[in-house]
Amino acid sequence: MIKPEMIEPDWPAPARVRAYSTTRDGGVGTGVYAGLNLGDHVGDTPEGVARNRAILREHLQLPSDPLWLRQVHGCRLAGEDSAIPGDARSFGGCEADGAVTGTAGVVCVVMTADCLPVLLCNDRGTRVAAVHAGWRGLASGILERAISAMGGVSGRSPSEPIASERILVWLGPVIGPDAFEVGPEVRERFLETDPESIGAFRASRDGRFLADLAGLARRRLARLGVTEVYGGGYCTHSDPRRFFSYRRDGVTGRMASLIWLDGDGDAAAGGALHA
Repeated sequence: MIKPEMIEPDWPAPARVRAYSTTRDGGVGTGVYAGLNLGDHVGDTPEGVARNRAILREHLQLPSDPLWLRQVHGCRLAGEDSAIPGDARSFGGCEADGAVTGTAGVVCVVMTADCLPVLLCNDRGTRVAAVHAGWRGLASGILERAISAMGGVSGRSPSEPIASERILVWLGPVIGPDAFEVGPEVRERFLETDPESIGAFRASRDGRFLADLAGLARRRLARLGVTEVYGGGYCTHSDPRRFFSYRRDGVTGRMASLIWLDGDGDAAAGGALHA
């Protein structure tokens, strides 16, 4: 049995909240997809991706197939309006960049290879979410939308803090601030709505900037009153053994960050790193 390396968030989430982020370790991929590539849209063989997804489910003993989304760097969350009606698994495969649920056994997942995966739960352990946050999603307000969905608040201004319950957030492996170079238009997009985010950008070359994606996420969360933010310590670009990186390699695989609510809160699966 293949036992891939997993990263388990080191955060004070309720016992029934299960969360992991994969590395490229393990799996059956070869070449540029070597290891545990979970992306079915990047040119890898369908058979290899299917096998890797089966390895993931078996290793983590997932309660159901993860709800693989068609991510488009947008601002839509599957299942955000209410508890998922009918079959809670019906939003798998839809076009969205995140998913939220309060249904036990439903596995929310996002794929990344430099963008920021964000996992969220409430302090009561009744609601979880997974978000794919590239710079476009961050600038468009996907974290504000996720926090609103997690708090069950409708019609709230993005600047109003969530007061109904505590939200815990974990930031997964992401391209680091020394490697993520962007054009001036990206910097201006963030400064338009938050001039103080200028601290997340450093001058690079030819009028370009190095951006701190995790730092931008932390700032946006803080503006919403969400301060219990963990993780963000792994750089995908600088660790080719452990992580896929689109900026580094171009054609490459994808990692996955998963979260779900367990029915009984038993001990989590072993063999994971803590971050």
